[in-house]
This record gives sequence, C-alpha cells and structure tokens, in this order.
Amino acid sequence: MATVNIAGKDVEVDEEGYLTNLADWNEDVAAYLAQEEKVEMTESHWEVVNFLREYYNEYQIAPAIRVLTKAIAKKLGPDKGNNKYLYELFPYGPAKQACKIAGLPKPTGCI
Repeated sequence: MATVNIAGKDVEVDEEGYLTNLADWNEDVAAYLAQEEKVEMTESHWEVVNFLREYYNEYQIAPAIRVLTKAIAKKLGPDKGNNKYLYELFPYGPAKQACKIAGLPKPTGCI
C-alpha cells in the first residue's frame, strides 16, 4: 500500500489510488484525489460525490455506471441521471472516477 500526505495527514491508498480506509475521507482528501484525477471540482461534481457517499452508506456498495445513472436520475432528475452529463463531469468513467474522489472502493465490474 502506498501512503500520500494530504493536508498534513498520511492516508493509505491502494495501487490504483483508492482509499484503503473509508474513514480517512474528507473534503481535503476529495480535493486531492480530484486533482490527481485532473478533475476541477464544481458544485455539480460535489453533488455526485455526496450522492455516492450517501448511496454507499445506505447499500454498502459502490454502484456501477448503470446503477449510478438510474439512481441519480431517480434522486436528482433525468437531466443529471444520464451518461452524457456524468461523463462530462468525470470523463475517465463516472462510476470509477467519482467513487475514487468520494473515497469509496472501486465499483464492481469496473476495469
């Protein structure tokens, strides 16, 4: 496991950069991970990240892209619950990239 220093705190990440301890997550960690992913966080990005964290707390699983789009459409509306919108925010894979920034495990089924 690798360790990165974020805002003066050592945080363990796996070989792909996902947090190994979900309790290490906070907004500083998210900002660091977003910078590593070359994502400039906006209110829309935070909305998806916070949605993912709520989803994970409820279901104890990081959703794959199909589940993610359906769940976001149900909660935030069809304008936001579609692949085009989510890929504009997270171009390297909305489920994979957004889950990493949210401090969640890599979704099952993501390569």
